[in-house]
Amino acid sequence: MADYIDPATLMQLQSLEMRAKHVVEGFQTGLNRSPFHGFSVEFTEYRQYTQGDDPRYLDWRLFARTDRDYIKRFEDETNLRCQILLDVSRSMSFGSRGYSKFEYARTLAATLGWFLTTQRDAVGLATFGDDLYEFVPARFRPGHFRRLMVALEQPPEARGSRLNRPVERLCERLLRRGMVMVIADFLAPLDGWFDSLSALVARGQDVIVFQVLDPAEIDFQFSDAALFEDLETGRQVYVDPRFAAERYRKRLEEHLANVAESCSRLGVDFRRVRTDEPLEQVLFDVVRLRMHRKAMPRVAQRGGRR
Repeated sequence: MADYIDPATLMQLQSLEMRAKHVVEGFQTGLNRSPFHGFSVEFTEYRQYTQGDDPRYLDWRLFARTDRDYIKRFEDETNLRCQILLDVSRSMSFGSRGYSKFEYARTLAATLGWFLTTQRDAVGLATFGDDLYEFVPARFRPGHFRRLMVALEQPPEARGSRLNRPVERLCERLLRRGMVMVIADFLAPLDGWFDSLSALVARGQDVIVFQVLDPAEIDFQFSDAALFEDLETGRQVYVDPRFAAERYRKRLEEHLANVAESCSRLGVDFRRVRTDEPLEQVLFDVVRLRMHRKAMPRVAQRGGRR
């Protein structure tokens, strides 16, 4: 992690596309020094050469760098279709480190989008608050990543956040099996969340959930009494941390446990992310999760679903 770029430094880059490319390049550099060098998961533009493959499609430049035989995979062989679902509610505009959760979350979305695009996988984007807003279907074609970047430029303006309705509406639009990556803070009532998540899984979607939180929300290291404002409703409450901190941490812990438990019950991959974490590490963990899941027997992988 010492070689990874600090998020505060990364966020100083104005170009969201440049941020994503920096993270992916750093990830690939770190991967070359990791035990996973030469890995093969769903996210790949190449596949290992096997006897009977046409040698004309061997990638000799990749062979020169890795001493491994890989066959280029063509667009019609691209099986992964990934839809990124991003929370744009106003609670995402909170930040204690010079940048907001939304800034971090959209950079994560851009990073995942760029990573998948470079691997010739189809990527789409949907944004949500109290409803499903922007919807860019998963595609792999020239110029499509730029369209995703334009969609990610929109600020978080949704007044509230409802988890069930946006996911239900997304289900209606996903006509083919694929992957859904949900990026949100999940600091909203969980009413209907489990049922809507179940609907995604039932439709054959492979789901990864990222819960993005600011360190201040987790640690609650505030010391002075002050007015705290609900960013979505505008309601202000006077809070003295000396008396509120313990109760806050207890309620937050219960809420976070419920989010993680709902994912676990459905066999959904879950990753809690602090906004002070290097994004290269998050991307690395995603790949590691997919490698682990791919290696698991089918029955064991889905056995937790009800």
